[in-house]
Order: sequence, then structure tokens, then C-alpha cells
Amino acid sequence: MRNQRIDELLEKYWEAETSLAEEQELKHLLQSAEGYTEEKTLFIGISKLSSEEPNLKMPTKTVPIKSRNWMSWAASVAILVGSIWGWTVFEQKQAEEEAYMEVMQAFALIQNNLSKGQEEMGVMNEMKYLNTTNQLFGNSISK
Repeated sequence: MRNQRIDELLEKYWEAETSLAEEQELKHLLQSAEGYTEEKTLFIGISKLSSEEPNLKMPTKTVPIKSRNWMSWAASVAILVGSIWGWTVFEQKQAEEEAYMEVMQAFALIQNNLSKGQEEMGVMNEMKYLNTTNQLFGNSISK
């Protein structure tokens, strides 16, 4: 009768349908029964494992840090290129401002010379009322 109960409990155990009380009963019945050497060995191993203090450590995986020298080189190149570009833009704007100032000075010189020329043309303003060249030179030619 005990062998039949052991078989029932083993079948429930392998189907994972036993309670803790039934598992304890199965262990007790297996210790006193003859045969069932594999099952006895299983439960003895389980009891040894559960009685020992677990010495489990989490595995640590060391990830090698790859050299990041290329990042520093890339940053250096980016800074260098940015600096050169910024300098050329600055130089170009400065050259444009200098050219603008030179053109404005040239226009001022031209305006100054034109005003001097207009002042010297004041004599010609008196002659603009003469109608012909004969009147200008005082020649009287009659027909």
C-alpha cells in the first residue's frame, strides 16, 4: 500500500501538482521504502543543496573600454576647422569693411573735386544768358 501511495505522490510530483506537505510525506516514505534509488538520490541531493549556505556570486562581466583617442582627435580637428573657418569669415568681413571705406573716401574725393570745379565755373554762369557766339565775342555780322 505504501508503494502505491509513493507512486501516486511521485506522479503528482513530476506533474508539479504536489503541496509542500505531500512533498514532505513523499520524502519520508522514500526513506523507509525499498527501491526507488534514483528518487532517493534526488531528494537527498535536494536536501543537501537546501541545507548548504548559498555561495552564489553574481557574475561580473568586464567590458573592455575601447580607446577613445579617435574622439579626442576628431574633437581637435573639429575645433581646428571651426577656428580656421571663423578666422577666414572674420578676415573677409574686415577686408569688405576696408574696401567700403576706400570707396567712400574715393567718392568724397570726387565730390570735393566736383565742388571745386563748380566754383571755378562761376565765370561761365554769367555767359549762359548770351544767345550766340557772335554775342559772346562781340562780333556783329550783318546780312
